[in-house]
Amino acid sequence: MRWIVGFAAGGDADILARLIGQWLSAQFGQQFIIENRPGAASNIAIETVVRAPPDGYTLVSVSSTNAINATLYEKLNFNLIADIAPVAGIVRAPNVLVVHPSFPAKTVPEFIAYAKANPGAINYASAGVGSISHISGELFKMMTGVNIQHVPYRGAAPALTDLLGGRVPVAFLPMPGSIEYIRAGKLRALAVTTPTRSEQLPKVPAIGDFVPGYEASVRFGVGAPKNTPAAILDKLNRAINLGLADSKLTARLVELGSMTIPGSPADFGKLIADETEKWAKVIRMANIKPE
Repeated sequence: MRWIVGFAAGGDADILARLIGQWLSAQFGQQFIIENRPGAASNIAIETVVRAPPDGYTLVSVSSTNAINATLYEKLNFNLIADIAPVAGIVRAPNVLVVHPSFPAKTVPEFIAYAKANPGAINYASAGVGSISHISGELFKMMTGVNIQHVPYRGAAPALTDLLGGRVPVAFLPMPGSIEYIRAGKLRALAVTTPTRSEQLPKVPAIGDFVPGYEASVRFGVGAPKNTPAAILDKLNRAINLGLADSKLTARLVELGSMTIPGSPADFGKLIADETEKWAKVIRMANIKPE
């Protein structure tokens, strides 16, 4: 079994795929191999699976980034909603507005004030053009009027590396890959992007506390090639939902700052469609173009 992940090893999508892949391996007695194929904001991974046989032996991570790409890229060789069969949602997680400890601002209001006093002088890292970490930043810019400069990386892991090293001072990163560094004091969390605080970082406020209406959750799930038999999709869906109900696995996901989103393949399909519509508005208003 192959599970294609469209981002570099060590990033959030990779961590989650490996956790669920281990669970599925145990359930089916068959190894699920996680294959990282970063590039083009995960479009390469999706296209690989679109062209794969619909036999249930090839899966792909589907996240908010893919919903973004549906509008970001004018000419894709696939239609996400039509060509990828939804299997199951896995988790929803907040992004976190994080800064290097040397950065002067310690709160969102201080950050906004500092950014407005130094227009164009602050760089923020993302996992790439069109990634949820990028769109989170653009939504923040639109709603606050700050001028901060986007620095795209080839995945969340290299962006996190440069943030930890102080080579870039700010990022909007998904919580699963950054929470341990926040807890260790290697990064300072200013706010989460969900409407309310995360139970994993209860002392960290929501951006919406200071910027009313702001919300930019990241969602992860899994898909398969279209025309994969419904019986196979249902079998995989049941196994994943069983994992999301397992106390040990759920505890690990929650520890990473995620909230499970169990449901049917149809539920995940609707979530993909709703995300696509939401982020299309931001992309058009910010006039974001792919590299």
